[in-house]
Amino acid sequence: MRKYSRTQTLTANLPYTIMLLSGGAVIATAFAFSPLAWTGAGAYVLYGLSGAVWFMVFICRYCGYFGTRGCPCGYGEWAARLVRKGEHECFASKFKRHIPVIVPLWLIPPVCGGLVLRQSFSSGMAWLLGAFVLNSYVILPLVSRRHACSECPQRDDCPWMAQKPGISNTST
Repeated sequence: MRKYSRTQTLTANLPYTIMLLSGGAVIATAFAFSPLAWTGAGAYVLYGLSGAVWFMVFICRYCGYFGTRGCPCGYGEWAARLVRKGEHECFASKFKRHIPVIVPLWLIPPVCGGLVLRQSFSSGMAWLLGAFVLNSYVILPLVSRRHACSECPQRDDCPWMAQKPGISNTST
C-alpha cells in the first residue's frame, strides 16, 4: 500500500479547502458582508469541517485505509483517533447512507450567489461564483478521481467509482 507524505495529503485536501473558503466568500458577499453574512459564511465553513469529521466517523471506519497513511486525504489516520474500525464489507452501504450529509456544501453557495445575480448582476459575484463552481464541480472531482480514487483499495466497492468512466475498477 502506498503511503502519502504530509505534503501530498495537504495537496489532496486543497480543493475541498478552497471549496469551503470560496463558498464562505460567496455567502458573505451575497449578504453584503453584514453580521448575518459573516455568520452564514462561518456556519458554512463549520458545516464543511463537520462534514469531513462526519465522513471520518461514519464512512472511513469501514475503509481499507482506516488507521493508515495510505489514505490520500489523511482521513484514515484521523478516523482511527476518533472511532474503532468497522467491518470492511459495510463500506459501500455506509458510503451511500452518509455521503448525502455533505452534498449541500456543493449547493448552498450557488443558490445564494445565483439569487443575488438574478436580482442584480455583479461582476465580482459572477467571478466568485464562477471560481466556486469551477473548483467544486470540476477540479475537486477531477483531483479526487485521478488521485485518490484511482489508487484506492475500496474502488471496487465504492458507489462513487462504480459510476465513473475512465477509471478501471480492476487496475492496481
